[in-house]
Amino acid sequence: MVPLLSLKQFFNDMRRQKLRTLMTTFGIFWGTCAIVLLFAFGKGITEAQLKSQRGLGENIAIFWPGITSKEFKGLPKGRRIRFTEDDIAMIKARATTVSRISPEYSRWSVTIKHGKNTYNQQVIGIWPEFGEMRNIIPDVGSRFINDLDIAGRRRVIFIGDRLKEDLFGSEPAVGETILLDGVPFTVIGVMKEKKQDSSYSGRDNRKGFIPSSTFKTMYSARRLNDFVVQCKPELTMKQTKDEIYGILGGRYKFDPTDTEALSVWDTTEGFAFLKTFFMAFSAFLVGIGVATLITGGIGVTNIMNVVLEERTKEIGIKMALGARKSMILSQFVVETLMITAVGGLSGFLFAYLIVSIFPYLNLDEFIGVPMIDTSIGLLAVVLIGIVGFTAGIFPARRAANLQPVQALKLF
Repeated sequence: MVPLLSLKQFFNDMRRQKLRTLMTTFGIFWGTCAIVLLFAFGKGITEAQLKSQRGLGENIAIFWPGITSKEFKGLPKGRRIRFTEDDIAMIKARATTVSRISPEYSRWSVTIKHGKNTYNQQVIGIWPEFGEMRNIIPDVGSRFINDLDIAGRRRVIFIGDRLKEDLFGSEPAVGETILLDGVPFTVIGVMKEKKQDSSYSGRDNRKGFIPSSTFKTMYSARRLNDFVVQCKPELTMKQTKDEIYGILGGRYKFDPTDTEALSVWDTTEGFAFLKTFFMAFSAFLVGIGVATLITGGIGVTNIMNVVLEERTKEIGIKMALGARKSMILSQFVVETLMITAVGGLSGFLFAYLIVSIFPYLNLDEFIGVPMIDTSIGLLAVVLIGIVGFTAGIFPARRAANLQPVQALKLF
């Protein structure tokens, strides 16, 4: 019976204080909407940035030749370390922390021609593992370099999606022949479009990838430009780097602790920083939303205090007729919770509508796609409940503690 009376009284109060109730409800509405939207867009931006970083590869490190900075076993410092494909094969055979590894030969300004279209682009020679490490995924009807291509020194090429558009336009490329510095190569695959915000030798979408064995034969290459390593998922890249320094240090006679002997870009460090940064960023955004919701809660407290002043005589009459304190207390708390529930539900639905419409605006390239998950909904419900109860309990206690005689004397 009490909830029905509270509901009836709630709508009576709304009719008497339309503007004040509307503004108070809007405070809760906007606070809830802010929490959901800020968290959803924060998560969308985070996922978009991490996805772009994954375009370079996951759990990988790139090693370049370096110069020793320490003397070792009678050998002077300042020696240049240059590695070959045989070194990579040795690392692959000996290393226990390496999941995948590939050498990388590189040649810039290679003339690539198909029909009347001619471009100067970068061509690299690699092993089949390179594609998996660097998230180079073949498009439908395509394939990447395989072991048979390496063994047979085949003149086959896998091309980036932008390079494909430059050479072939909208025409299919797989199976077609292109010329690399005048030598015919068969296109075996085209890269599926991917986001890539970072690189060490240019974006993959304009490169050509050929077997390392074919590259060595064609350009008489002996020394590598670099090699790429992926550590096992259960291990850290530091363990992998230490093992590779030890293996190559034994082969080329340099101190395994000499970090200048090899130049390394450990991409896992960047991932760890980004995850920490965006976690703090998301927490900051949620904090703004919580502060807004608390401000709305203060507005609810104010309007309930106004309601208390207006209904003091009514409360006195009810108590004089035998109404208990718990009834007065519950009536005010229920009314407060109803205001917060209406505002909170409206705010959540409005935020959900915005998140649902946003993908159609085609802005995901810049800020990603906002996402609402269960944790956001639970967080909003808990916060709304806390704010509503806290906002209502103080004026409710004041109302319940009024003495009937004093309440009637005020009017």
